[in-house]
Amino acid sequence: MKRREFIAAATAALLVSPRRSWAQGTRRRLGFLAVGDGSGQALNYAELALFDGLRNHGWIDGRNLIIEYRFSQPPDRLPASVADLIAFNPDVLVAAGPRAAGALKSATASTPIVFVFVADPVGLGLVQSLSRPGSNITGLTTIVSGDFIGKRIEILRELVPFASKIAILVNPGNPMHRLALAEEIPRTVRNLGVALPIVEATTAEELDAAFASAAAQHADAIVDLGDVLTFVEAPRVIALAAKYHLPANYLFRHYANGGLSVYGADTADLFRRAGGYVDKILKGIKPADLPVEQPTKFELVINMKTAKTLGLTVPPSLLVRADEVIE
Repeated sequence: MKRREFIAAATAALLVSPRRSWAQGTRRRLGFLAVGDGSGQALNYAELALFDGLRNHGWIDGRNLIIEYRFSQPPDRLPASVADLIAFNPDVLVAAGPRAAGALKSATASTPIVFVFVADPVGLGLVQSLSRPGSNITGLTTIVSGDFIGKRIEILRELVPFASKIAILVNPGNPMHRLALAEEIPRTVRNLGVALPIVEATTAEELDAAFASAAAQHADAIVDLGDVLTFVEAPRVIALAAKYHLPANYLFRHYANGGLSVYGADTADLFRRAGGYVDKILKGIKPADLPVEQPTKFELVINMKTAKTLGLTVPPSLLVRADEVIE
């Protein structure tokens, strides 16, 4: 589904006659912001689930809801996108990811904001605590408290028992990655006793150099921490992992199309649940009274074809735990 289809739907809603609008009641306004690749494409597969969640609570775009969308690539387009959404005078804003959430929170202290796909909203300063957000913003995190990166590394070590050096692919422009570099990754090194060299990429072109660096450092495998860049460039990332013969673990479900392993929250479920948050806010509940929730569904996916190509034997203990095994 293309972004222009959503825009067309919103435009059609605005063109409805006053009599019909009166009959249906006042439409509520929702602004949606995602920081993406700037290509103008539609919401991704997970973000689309937000609208399933809204429909489950009776909110239909074009009937009792008007939705305005903005997809931005920082730094140049994000401020304009935020300004557009604020000017839209929404009843509620939905932010997909930490950059979108931070930008909207900086822009308004009054309009309710629901974020989705933020790993550590407390660490980023978006909320005071998970139980008491404390302002006009709340939402759903992508991880549960604890050593999440460590769990992903343990999955890789089950697939590659000899791995003693596992590269970590990060985007230094991602605030969540900066937090992980400062806190969780050093803790994981201490707890697991494994070397975790850092390789960085902020652009698609830099991905090639990052994987070359991992290979030059003799990494046995690689973990993609998960970012807009690597999400958009998933085919390139998967191809580079194959080129350098690096067993990899990814965060997002769509990497399973060629990627060795995926472990992360069911992001579609998070966006679907966000529809319930929007519903509560539109019915008068304040974000400060809605505790931030954590994921309850995680997905472990193993691609057996890729494992075979890499010469890996997947242990039965891992296969039993997998939510999906791709043959």
